[in-house]
Amino acid sequence: MSTDTYQSLLTHLANCDVSADIDVLLNALLTDKEQLDIANRIRIFDLLERGVTQREISEQLGVGIATVSRGAKAMQNHDVSDLLMTHRKR
Repeated sequence: MSTDTYQSLLTHLANCDVSADIDVLLNALLTDKEQLDIANRIRIFDLLERGVTQREISEQLGVGIATVSRGAKAMQNHDVSDLLMTHRKR
């Protein structure tokens, strides 16, 4: 992956001041499945933080236990607290 290209994407997203612009871009970049996978990752973070077990999350979201485990590992390695605050405000 070209980090320059990824950085240009991050810069573009940071400069978007209207959520509709971000929506258009993400719809162009991501398949429906990729969008669902990202949404599920956020749900996994939220449910894990609320104390729901990995098995319950797997059943509730209809994803494999490995998917939930990857989400749990990502949470250990990255601070997602701001994302979760935004998610819970909706």
